[in-house]
Amino acid sequence: MTLSRRNFVRNTLGSAALLGLPISSASAAPVSAPPKAAEFKLALSSYSYWHFKTPKVPIEKVIDEACRLQVEGVDILHRQMEGEDNAYLQKLKRHAFLNGVDLISLSIHQDFVDPDPATRQKDIDHTLKCIELAYKMGIPAIRLNSGRWGTIKSFDALMANRGVESPIPGYTEDDAFKWCIDSIEKCLARAAECGVMLALENHWGLTSSPEGLLRIRKAIDSPWLGVLMDTGNFLEDPYDKLEKVAPYANFVQAKTYYGGGEWYTLDLDYKRIIDILRKVNYKGYIAIEFEGKEAAETGVKKSVDMLRAAMQG
Repeated sequence: MTLSRRNFVRNTLGSAALLGLPISSASAAPVSAPPKAAEFKLALSSYSYWHFKTPKVPIEKVIDEACRLQVEGVDILHRQMEGEDNAYLQKLKRHAFLNGVDLISLSIHQDFVDPDPATRQKDIDHTLKCIELAYKMGIPAIRLNSGRWGTIKSFDALMANRGVESPIPGYTEDDAFKWCIDSIEKCLARAAECGVMLALENHWGLTSSPEGLLRIRKAIDSPWLGVLMDTGNFLEDPYDKLEKVAPYANFVQAKTYYGGGEWYTLDLDYKRIIDILRKVNYKGYIAIEFEGKEAAETGVKKSVDMLRAAMQG
């Protein structure tokens, strides 16, 4: 049977009347548009709640805070974890899932700047172990450091010296870059096997400048080595340096300093930083690293509000 347009409309309207529906809803029911997706996803670094100076704050509490603040992810500081046994790892993964929070990164500490191959191997082994920890928790990235000379023993003294220290006598920066590159390369096969990206941070040591960070990144041709852009680790002229790093960034940590910084305070313009990220089409997470002396419960909330406001600009 051929159904004319007139018969189709009449039959449709009749069916709507029988169902007691308004005629307009049957003929042209409006479809609501889905909410616009957020341009960036926010995360909390568990470091925001523990700066190595007080009793550890449980990772579970950080996950709870992320849920309460409606923040999408948590970046776990490895040294803040209560253990490494599988039951604990799965407990954290389950707790995050039940709270609708993604575990996005495992920030580890290792150091590849040492002339002793055996010492470097210990840090390679530590990195391999942490890749597997991340894999077990369903975490897709780990934070990686290049390492530093260690000629300034105290971290407080290093910060007082703006992160600058001299090489070990008898060695050069070129030696250190070779050690670091070789060490990272030994971790790539495990990273690929586990599906865990190594995100090299502009931290202290070899990566304290954009040139040092990118020297390592460009020397290693692997999709499993990425760049972690930390907004607070370029102490002078930060915006020019962030612009150099941003095109390579796979993950971003955003430092904030409410109450004054533990070691230093930067007055960062986050609208400007967000614009830098937009220009390079960055689509990943921005993890808040609150490093101020104010109580974390209020300092982190202020940080979240500030970042969300900056993203609206």
